[in-house]
Amino acid sequence: MATEVQDFMSNQPTEVNFPVTLLEDTVRVRVSVRLSVLEALSFKQTCEEVIAANSTPKKIIIDFGQTTFMDSSGLGALVSNFKNAQEKEIEFVLQNVTPQVMAVLNLTALVDVFTIEEGEFVPPSTHPRRREEQLPETHPSVRSWTKRLIDIIGALVGLVITGILSILIIPSILIDDPGPIFFGQIRCGWMGKNFRMWKFRSMCVDAEAKKAELQKLNQVQGAFFKIDNDPRITQVGKFLRRTSLDELPQFWNVLKGEMSLVGTRPPTPDEVECYEVPEWQRLDVKPGMTGEWQVNGRSSIRNFEDVIRLDLEYQKNWSLMYDLKLIFKTVAILFNKSSGAM
Repeated sequence: MATEVQDFMSNQPTEVNFPVTLLEDTVRVRVSVRLSVLEALSFKQTCEEVIAANSTPKKIIIDFGQTTFMDSSGLGALVSNFKNAQEKEIEFVLQNVTPQVMAVLNLTALVDVFTIEEGEFVPPSTHPRRREEQLPETHPSVRSWTKRLIDIIGALVGLVITGILSILIIPSILIDDPGPIFFGQIRCGWMGKNFRMWKFRSMCVDAEAKKAELQKLNQVQGAFFKIDNDPRITQVGKFLRRTSLDELPQFWNVLKGEMSLVGTRPPTPDEVECYEVPEWQRLDVKPGMTGEWQVNGRSSIRNFEDVIRLDLEYQKNWSLMYDLKLIFKTVAILFNKSSGAM
């Protein structure tokens, strides 16, 4: 018979948000109705204590039978728990996955990573009525049709400008360093979904292969990479970066809906690998071509915590007028050579 296990939950508050039950060598963790940042922290701690218990289980079941909302932080906690279980060779299974949670797993392709089972019968009183999959409204900007309309109009105008400037940019890239015109890099978008972000190539062809060699020269603290006078940047690339012309192809990402004109800085998957649960909040909005990090001198930012602070500040202050304000600030910075927005 299943019994409530609380002996190894010494750090949990009296009111347990995530009931844990034990049956032989299997532990079941019941997830709360919401799995946002505060709940996600508790969820991660609960699973860590289960894994660190004296009698380590062979299988952990995550019961999503009551969960109707999961944002980026909740997803981050789930991924973190999965990795911790893998390290201890503990089977990690999701059961009673609701349509809301399944929508997030499908969006991020994690549905193919996790083992998902139907699980035990859940009484109708505690199991939400089955509905069509619906993605969570993690932030008001995500569902704003006006913001999307501005993005589409801005992207179309931007692509026309890109086409005109390409007449000069493309030959310059090929003459300086023969190879591909565009550089596509996998970045993490809304809720951590991977997409390929495009730029005009500003580095040598084998730049990605040389990144590992330069890692020790990284001048930024935290989960991203940046060095001054990067030897991989070509002569034309220096000009493109100084003027931000290398980023013009991102208007295509905006038109496709993978990015927005204004948002948070788009991280790489290896950066997200280093995230703690609270840092996943920055993925609650779409990444942008510009944002707080851009107008506050992104080339001078040397601490990852500052990036997080600026991204969360954008989420807190967001409005359509705020987006327009940041767009105008960005345009002004591009015409100010001393801005340092490289």
